[in-house]
Amino acid sequence: MSQRIAEEHPSEARRKEIFLALVEAQDQQMTVAQSRRTIAKRFNVTENQIRDIEREGLDAQWPPL
Repeated sequence: MSQRIAEEHPSEARRKEIFLALVEAQDQQMTVAQSRRTIAKRFNVTENQIRDIEREGLDAQWPPL
């Protein structure tokens, strides 16, 4: 039985939640690479999805920016 590894298209609310967690992780002195790995695991998404969400959050100035 295969396990679903990542949510393919998280909702905007979910992406904002992930973005917030990513920013908070980096504020806690985690490196960018380390925070991406940690948050990807925590939210069951890929690191590529994390990068996309990060870019979207920065472009849209999502909180906490």
